[in-house]
Amino acid sequence: MIIQALSFYLFAFVAIAAAVMVISARNPVHSVLFLILAFFNAAGLFVLIGAEFIAMILVVVYVGAVAVLFLFVVMMLDISFSELRQGFLQYLPIGGLVGIVLLAELLMIGGSWVIAPVAEGGRGFPVPPVNQVTNTHAIGKILYTDYIYLFQGAGMVLLVAMIGAIVLTLRSRPGVRKQKISDQINRRPEDAIEIKKVQSGSAI
Repeated sequence: MIIQALSFYLFAFVAIAAAVMVISARNPVHSVLFLILAFFNAAGLFVLIGAEFIAMILVVVYVGAVAVLFLFVVMMLDISFSELRQGFLQYLPIGGLVGIVLLAELLMIGGSWVIAPVAEGGRGFPVPPVNQVTNTHAIGKILYTDYIYLFQGAGMVLLVAMIGAIVLTLRSRPGVRKQKISDQINRRPEDAIEIKKVQSGSAI
């Protein structure tokens, strides 16, 4: 138990420190690197509570895809961050209001057993032994039975976002060749092939 407690405090402290450095680092590349560190420590916390599948998904998806994508985008874009920081004080009241609202929501969630005593009964559901139901099986059973409609709705939202990103970035510029599938399908052999008869012994 002592090793688990020390591991929890270590992962939690590093995760909080990395999260603070994400928003306080001046270099955006350093912010992304601290974000990756925070993800790794959050995955370690999931491993401590027995959620190995969620920890693996956090590392593979967020660290291996999202954070690396952020890193490449930040390194490739030529953005003057000094100009972006000039209007920081202008949006400070709005940001402070959003932060207060989020803090109030977290306090309501943390004190839910006081505000709504009925919610405390949700913790008493029987949990099957770990050797009978794996972590992945338990997550899949809940996700694809009780929350199947929300799961499909999230998939549709991501699909619409992907299509919107493609439509917004797909621009036709003059002088740039573009593949047209319909023209290729409707192309006739007479328009693409020219047959010439060459006499025997004559050079071309």
